[in-house]
Amino acid sequence: MLDFLNEANWWCLLLLLVLAFLLGWFLSKWARKNKYKLELEECKRQNAKLRNMGNAKAKTTFSNPPISDTSKPDNEIKAIKTRDHGGVAVTHGDSNKKAAPTLNFDSFGKADASDQDDLKLISGVGPFIEEKLNGIGIYTFDQISRFTKEDIDTVTELIKFFPGRIERDKWTKQANKLKQQK
Repeated sequence: MLDFLNEANWWCLLLLLVLAFLLGWFLSKWARKNKYKLELEECKRQNAKLRNMGNAKAKTTFSNPPISDTSKPDNEIKAIKTRDHGGVAVTHGDSNKKAAPTLNFDSFGKADASDQDDLKLISGVGPFIEEKLNGIGIYTFDQISRFTKEDIDTVTELIKFFPGRIERDKWTKQANKLKQQK
């Protein structure tokens, strides 16, 4: 009798495993079918958009013009001048925006790219900050060594650098030492 119960338990277990397998298989087919149905609907929407791009009425519904219309002059990219050659900000008459401060080159001197020093030698100046400094007209250790408090504040605002970092890293002292080593 004990053998019969043991054998019946094995058959029940096998039946449960087969039922679990079939249930999992049917559920996965159903989920996959729904997933592909959603992807197919999205593909149909995209195809309809592409077909309608040739339609003259449909062209007005898209924010971007079709590729064939990019040769028109009204689609050209227009650059807006924001800085002059000396790094001074150029205003365009927008009175709502706060005008960017201008550097007082008379206090620390002017330089150009031909006089450029490797500003990355100053601790706290990396390639990104050096590029920003060059963009506003600061190229040499001599210029940085002559910064006043007002110049430091203006530079900090122009290059969008952490306030107080120039004083904390002592850029003026470092630049003075590097200027003397040249």
